[in-house]
Amino acid sequence: MQEPLIQQACDWLEGQQQAMVGCLAALVNIDSNSYDKAGNDEVADLITQWLEQDGITVIRHQRPDSGDILEAQLGEAGQGHALLMGHRDTVFPTGTVAGRGYSQKENLGFGPGVADMKSGLVMNCFVLRALSRLPNCPLPVRALFTADEEIGSPDGRPFIEAAAEGARAVLNVEPGRVSGNVVTGRKGGAGFLINVTGKAAHSGVSHADGASAIETLARKIIKLHALTDYEAGITTNVGTVTGGVSRNTVAPSASAQLDVRFVTTAQRDQLYLAIEAIIAEPDIPGTLATIEQTSEFFPLEERMSSALFALYQSQAKAIGFAVDGEFTGGCSDAGWTASLGVPTLCGLGPVGAKMHTDEEYCLLDTLVPRTQALTATLLNLQHISADPR
Repeated sequence: MQEPLIQQACDWLEGQQQAMVGCLAALVNIDSNSYDKAGNDEVADLITQWLEQDGITVIRHQRPDSGDILEAQLGEAGQGHALLMGHRDTVFPTGTVAGRGYSQKENLGFGPGVADMKSGLVMNCFVLRALSRLPNCPLPVRALFTADEEIGSPDGRPFIEAAAEGARAVLNVEPGRVSGNVVTGRKGGAGFLINVTGKAAHSGVSHADGASAIETLARKIIKLHALTDYEAGITTNVGTVTGGVSRNTVAPSASAQLDVRFVTTAQRDQLYLAIEAIIAEPDIPGTLATIEQTSEFFPLEERMSSALFALYQSQAKAIGFAVDGEFTGGCSDAGWTASLGVPTLCGLGPVGAKMHTDEEYCLLDTLVPRTQALTATLLNLQHISADPR
């Protein structure tokens, strides 16, 4: 019943390579740093224009401080829909495009965010456009285009969780791995700011009267780093340290930024308790430490992607390319939906590499086949249980 639909969609996509590259160039040539609302909204304007030209419903959620949230819909919203996800923001500062816009050399596309993840945005647009051309689509499809994933989705997370409610599956088009694989598991992670207060004193005249915030912080860093467990996949890293007044003053203050990564939500809970206990310990009399969480991503546990990956892998094989699943230490919005119990697969976008650098690139010949594989997967989602738990 659905094979003719898949064939029809894939046949249309087969002729869209040039159009997809043109759309990719247009998006890359718009600065859209996470804190650049105007740039992110300009990207949203283009996506809205492309989708509405094909009669696809686009809802725009106005946001006062972040880029607006776009939500595209095909079919009636409700239980059992599929959710496509992608973020419009990049890590590159506003002004980057002026000196380094989109460029192309044979099969490689270059430019800020070309892989992470403007090629994925193009892919989602063309998936929706392909589905909109079918005489009937076997399930409702929603697509969310958010604007702050690179800074932890503080504004986008509630929209992601709301859009995932009742979903049969979530497919996130973060860039495909350089190996060509998709992502079946991701670590969760969080950022923390640690502040320590102490008591200043002259380090030569009245050293004993002081209470060193730096010493307290140093002792805590040693304990925090000792929580790293490579075998379990847990890492802790204090990446920045500041504090003190001068070389000959007992430090009255100090601060540090802590990054943690974990594989499961159970590990997360245990790790957070251990961190809180370390911060609460009175290392040096007269000092006080506090901790504030500044960001967080939940993990994509591999059990949440296994059935969905098997389906995608079979569709990719039918399209003509082999793909495997891969675990990565990086975080993404896929963790939010997986933590809700929704089958979730990530890294479905076109293949790219060297993300977040000036050498970032996208393999242009992966645009069409990976869009075809994703479209075929959507048209076969009746084979996926709505709750893998």
